[in-house]
Amino acid sequence: MATKTVTIDDLRANKTKKSFYILIEGKVYDVTKFIDEHPGGDEVILAEGGQDATEAFEDVGHSDEARALLPGMFVGNFEGGGVKLKSGAAAAQASRVAGAVEQGSNLMYFVPLGLLGAYFGWRYYTGAA
Repeated sequence: MATKTVTIDDLRANKTKKSFYILIEGKVYDVTKFIDEHPGGDEVILAEGGQDATEAFEDVGHSDEARALLPGMFVGNFEGGGVKLKSGAAAAQASRVAGAVEQGSNLMYFVPLGLLGAYFGWRYYTGAA
């Protein structure tokens, strides 16, 4: 029997609790029936919908028992093969990093200006020349 090829559109179309596909290491799995049974809660899996969940799956360190469940949920190989889709965890981390960089950039601008203003204010009020 030929292995089904799952496209990015198929993957993204199946990311609801009624039909949920997840991509791990280039293979697509239908985890719809497992969502409510997931020990980490359904929101952990739902956060990875329509994306590459490999990083999130590996970071948690799933047991051999969890990995043994995957073949029974196999749908097909991902069309993109080597294409890496950003996972929900990676997207969230990238967003946090971008926010931190932006905040750091703002601090690098306003802190020196604040110090300069405080210095001139101090000189003005103390009458230092």
